Amino acid sequence: MAPKRPSLGHLYRRAKTFLFPYKRLEDESFYQALYIANPGMLEPGNLYCIDYAIRHLPTDDPMLEIGSFCGLSTNLITFLKRRHRRKNRLFACDKWQFDETYRDVTAFDVVDYNDYQAFVRESFIRNVRFFSAHDLPYAMEMFSDEFFEYWRRGDTPRDLFGREVKLGGPLSFCYVDGNHAYDFARRDFENTDHYLVRGGFILLDDSADHHPFGSADLMKEVRRRPDYEVVLKNPNYLLRKK
Repeated sequence: MAPKRPSLGHLYRRAKTFLFPYKRLEDESFYQALYIANPGMLEPGNLYCIDYAIRHLPTDDPMLEIGSFCGLSTNLITFLKRRHRRKNRLFACDKWQFDETYRDVTAFDVVDYNDYQAFVRESFIRNVRFFSAHDLPYAMEMFSDEFFEYWRRGDTPRDLFGREVKLGGPLSFCYVDGNHAYDFARRDFENTDHYLVRGGFILLDDSADHHPFGSADLMKEVRRRPDYEVVLKNPNYLLRKK
């Protein structure tokens, strides 16, 4: 028998019970409502890492999320911005084009793969419009390599919500949750590092020691760098630039 997949409610309770060193009773209802209604694959420990990073942001420079899926982590970052009274703009980039592991969605001829991609993209837009209407992030429909090229040039593209926004400049925090293959994760790290301010944070998803992903292999290298320090391991790594 296949192991039972933990429910979103269970993941919420894990994050609340084991990962937070303090209680915020006023926050619990929001977390619970969001986890139940907004699909996602968020490692519960990442919630605490993101909270820590936002509480300790060294500047008011923008934050970046690479990989957004249906908007769960996007909405959590926006909520924590408000919780900690931070004014940093949030940029999110995702192309909503998935690798071969997602093609099994068509195995039973229930849905078309392209329709599935469109559905996830539309879910992101709907979820973010609903939960983050007070502070819409700038969501760019781009691969991360494209995003950083736009950022380098200081371009002014339109985001998913039809707004023009000037790109470029320093970053204070980046949540790297895109393609977890080594080459992709390495480029995301290096591109972020180029713009990250001193004291800024990088959270690399699926970088935990036990994970079989390229991002975990990359972390073995990054941990040896003298210009970064490990702030949290929960179980993924949150890094601070020295």
